[in-house]
Amino acid sequence: MAQKALGRLFNSTPAADNVWINLQDAGGVSFLCFLTGGAGDTYTLTQAQDASGTGAKALTCITDYYTNTGNGSDSWTKRTQAVANTVVAAAAATQNAVAIEVLGVSLDDGFQFVRLASTGSGAVNAITSDLNVQRTPENLPAMATA
Repeated sequence: MAQKALGRLFNSTPAADNVWINLQDAGGVSFLCFLTGGAGDTYTLTQAQDASGTGAKALTCITDYYTNTGNGSDSWTKRTQAVANTVVAAAAATQNAVAIEVLGVSLDDGFQFVRLASTGSGAVNAITSDLNVQRTPENLPAMATA
């Protein structure tokens, strides 16, 4: 019998721009970002020990990410960069959508929260995956709490 994915495979915070996301019960998080109009944006990744941002510091682990127009008309394009805690999406329609994946093992010891902040008006959706505990959607914990 098929099961729905929310709570089994992933959890999501659709309005996650600059919001701390708890990775304690997940293998990682995919940040899906979107900015209309080919305006370009910079996304910055930070880690912290708790939901209030204790010990916040850059999480320098991004070497690749993916972009496309975001409207389903094209496939993802892999982009690579020197390891950094930022991604700069060019002012081009082909980079309106950005996908950045962060594995929980990338965080420093004692850190379990991450956030991705847009410097522009880009929307950021955080999707945690590889959930350690599978639950019905209504029993999933809030992602931005300890």
